[in-house]
Amino acid sequence: MSSTSFAQSDTPSGKCQKCKDEQELGFDIVFAYQPIVDLRARSIYAHEALVRGPNGESAFSVLSQVTDANRYLFDQACRVQAIKGAAELGLKESLSINFLPNAVYQPAACIRSTFAAAQHYQFPIERIIFEVTEGERVQDRAHLVNIFREYSRFGFRTAIDDFGAGYAGLNLFSEYQPDIIKIDMDLIRDIDTSTPKQAIVNGIVAICAALNVRVLAEGIETKAERDFLYDAGVDLMQGYWFCKPAFRALGVIESSAWD
Repeated sequence: MSSTSFAQSDTPSGKCQKCKDEQELGFDIVFAYQPIVDLRARSIYAHEALVRGPNGESAFSVLSQVTDANRYLFDQACRVQAIKGAAELGLKESLSINFLPNAVYQPAACIRSTFAAAQHYQFPIERIIFEVTEGERVQDRAHLVNIFREYSRFGFRTAIDDFGAGYAGLNLFSEYQPDIIKIDMDLIRDIDTSTPKQAIVNGIVAICAALNVRVLAEGIETKAERDFLYDAGVDLMQGYWFCKPAFRALGVIESSAWD
């Protein structure tokens, strides 16, 4: 179902107190977009929206301004601005948006601005992927699992980022299977020469295949890394080998990256 087909009665209803107490964030955010490629299809599968300052300042400089007091507003603003930017750039592929689970109080209520933005900018919700870093210090893992399940029920796709780097690991994966697992870049770096990393990644690929979860390798910087992962059964890839994040633009893949 596309966002343009949603009637008001179809969107999640109800507001939590945070939604009622809306205010200005207090600082500006924009986005860079980095392609995620499907190597088998030799095409762009999606673009990840990466937060930046208005003059291209780093994600760290932006995130350093996020506090407990403005976390909710920041999370909501990121969703809306990422969708707005993608629509204005004419994005035709999927859009991957990072979210902060500790900023989501009631999944059904806190998703309302995302539905509204998707509808306003005519961006189909089935092309939106919500991803969370596996290492995010979630106060209540059951709450995170509930968020994922609710978002999936609403028609969004879900992803766990930095898989293999965080505290939750396979315990989180056993409770909820997202559409996509993004393998942490530390496991990807020099994987073509590391037997332990190869064994770990091959294990992740086998588990995901059994659970019908797609695997995405991020942080690819060399042809050797790309080729090993492709031979291991990983089709979705992301990294500087293909394209760096493009500030207020959609990244373009050079033909040499496929060869």
